[in-house]
Amino acid sequence: MKQALTIAGSDCSGGAGIQADLKTFAAHGVYGMSVIASVVAENTCRVLAIQDIEPDMIEKQITAVFEDIDVHAVKVGMLSSIESMKAVGKMLKQYRPKHIVIDPVMMAKGGCALMQKEALSVLITDIIPLASILTPNIPEAETITGIKIQTEEDCKKAAIQIYQMGAKYVLIKGGHLSAEQDATDLLYDGKSFQTFTVKRIATKNTHGTGCTFSSAIAANLALGYPLSKAVANAKNYITMTIVHALEIGNGHGPTHHLYDIYQNGLTIKENQNEL
Repeated sequence: MKQALTIAGSDCSGGAGIQADLKTFAAHGVYGMSVIASVVAENTCRVLAIQDIEPDMIEKQITAVFEDIDVHAVKVGMLSSIESMKAVGKMLKQYRPKHIVIDPVMMAKGGCALMQKEALSVLITDIIPLASILTPNIPEAETITGIKIQTEEDCKKAAIQIYQMGAKYVLIKGGHLSAEQDATDLLYDGKSFQTFTVKRIATKNTHGTGCTFSSAIAANLALGYPLSKAVANAKNYITMTIVHALEIGNGHGPTHHLYDIYQNGLTIKENQNEL
């Protein structure tokens, strides 16, 4: 069995963060491990409080995993502070996992800031260059680049700028563009662009979609898929989880991470040459 590690904040309501990542790994038949960088008291309506884990404890959690278990892919999500980013950056440089998927989480679905403003420069200098693939949504890409994104051409300009910051691949998620448009994500590899498009799903139940998408990419990379195929597989997966999203809570409900398993059971390819 392949193993994947998520480094992120926790979500006590279960729809985003560490909890969403571990469910996503499980849905892909990947053994999931976690390093908690922040404890977030949140539900489908709001964030009540955030408590960051001490940098030394973040480092020790990462050491505990890597000194004992093979890590085939890492997903990095919410890193609230400069200290958290520096701790994670230090350890990932030390252990150098093959695949690092970074989701630059900045805002909760309800609008609460999850990354301190002063940490942006450290995200750019210390974290983005570690990314095998960076997966910002439109507001995050705007914050990182300073570019106002309203069209696909704007997405391309932002992707190029982020690529120049050191990320090997950049995937700008198009969910925040016009509600009349299909949901199109743009992947840039430094030379060419590739788009992934599905029909937009009319639902308010999208809590944790960014976390789920990025961890699905990490799971697919752990399983051995090439990056563009890992993104395509993850796009299909996140679409399925949104189609079957759960009416839980009074706000933005969670996606259904395990819907396919509930319906069909777990299927794993026996012949890895099929990948």
